[in-house]
This record gives sequence, structure tokens and C-alpha cells, in this order.
Amino acid sequence: MWRLKIGEGNGPWLQSSNGFLGRQVWEFDPNAGTPEERAEVERLREEFTKHRLEKRESRDLLLRLQYAKLNQFQANAPTMKIEKSSDVTEELISASLRRALNQFSSLQAHDGHWPSDYSGILFIMPILILSLHVTGALNIVVSSEHRREICRYIYNHQNEDGGWGKQILGPSTMFGSCLNYATLRLLGEVPDASNVALAEGRKWILSHGSATAIPQWGKIWLSIIGIYDWSGNNPIIPELWLVPHYLPIHPGAYFIHWHNT
Repeated sequence: MWRLKIGEGNGPWLQSSNGFLGRQVWEFDPNAGTPEERAEVERLREEFTKHRLEKRESRDLLLRLQYAKLNQFQANAPTMKIEKSSDVTEELISASLRRALNQFSSLQAHDGHWPSDYSGILFIMPILILSLHVTGALNIVVSSEHRREICRYIYNHQNEDGGWGKQILGPSTMFGSCLNYATLRLLGEVPDASNVALAEGRKWILSHGSATAIPQWGKIWLSIIGIYDWSGNNPIIPELWLVPHYLPIHPGAYFIHWHNT
């Protein structure tokens, strides 16, 4: 069972000037949780996957389940529906405010901050996996449980047409589709008859011009992992960094994830 740990860190390769304040790490413990808690986790997973095209945003369901128990608050307090404005009373307003305070209090970590995830962008995880692959560290850093959850996450945010967007609410793009498809393949997934979702992803890529239609940034990453020839890339001269910063062609004016890479 996965547990969120807050403000922890140790070892010579990880240092902090503030005691790891606000650091969030999910760790897997096969012995954690009661049978009832593990069953509830599986139920939440199944419900999210079942309704993934209706409610696509991450709802931090596992975090809410864990913190409701830790902070001893009810995870999903009942709401009161008001039929007309004349039904609004001071008592109802006070009750609503108390529910809101209880809700936010139940999600607050022991160090004072409110944990959350950074899940909107769909190309950050693939870039991490591609980097681990080319450095030979994929099997060292990513455990079998991590692989399972990463694949679950990518499949959960696959669009109905088979592709993936640049973000979870976006339409399918060649950039998002190629990077997420490549990530799944590197994690051991195979597009065969038993994996219709991955086969649909490949079908979307091929039917929209193949990987040759991916933007330049995607071409670079596919070339890095060895599945796209470097000759297919448009050259980017490093001297661009020397031009005046106020010019729109200066790399510092590009999308932050692009120019940082």
C-alpha cells in the first residue's frame, strides 16, 4: 500500500537547507494498511478508471483517504442542498463553513502545508523515464510498483480517441502521444491483443502522420532514446543564447520546460 511521507530525507545525495520542509514522497509498503483499507484503495482506483473520461482531473483520492484517518476527520462530509435562497440561514452558513474547515484541516500535513500533486502536464513523467532509460538507471530507480502506478496513470489519462495530450484535459497531440507511448513501451508494455489501449495509442500516432509529425522537442527526445534518426532534427544553434534577451528568438523567451531542457 502506498503511503505519502512528508518532510523526510536522508543520505549524502540529498540535502536541504530547511529540513525538507514541504517535501512529498510516496513510498510503497506491502504490509501497510488493513485488508479493509487495501480494498478501499482498489475500489477508488477502479472508480477513477471507470469514470476517467468524465472526471479527468486528479482528485488525490489516496491522499484524502490517508489523511482523513491521520487527522481524524470525515473524508467526505455530507452536503446540504438548498432549494431556494430564502432557505439560507445563519445556521446553514455556519455548518457549511465548519464542513469547509474540517475538509481543509483533514488534508493538512503535520508541517503545516497542504500536499498536492503536479499532474496536469503529461510530458514530465515521460521525460523522466526516457532520461532514466538512456542513463541505464531505469531498473535501479523505478521499482515494479512504480512501474505499475506509472502505467496506470498514463492509461487513465489516455483520450477516448487513443492518443494523449500535452496535459490531462487537452486534445490528443503527436507530442503527448509519442512520449507517453514510448514511455509505456520502455516500461515493458506491449501493444498486442491483450492491450487494446496501447494498440489504440499506436493507431492514433500512425493515423496522424507518425512520429515524423512530432514537434522538434519531441524529435530530440526520440533521437536520444535511439528510435528517431538525428538527421531528422532541425539544427538549433547554441549561439541563440548570445542574442539580446529582448528579441523573441532568444531561448529564454521559450516555454520554460523547453528552454530549461
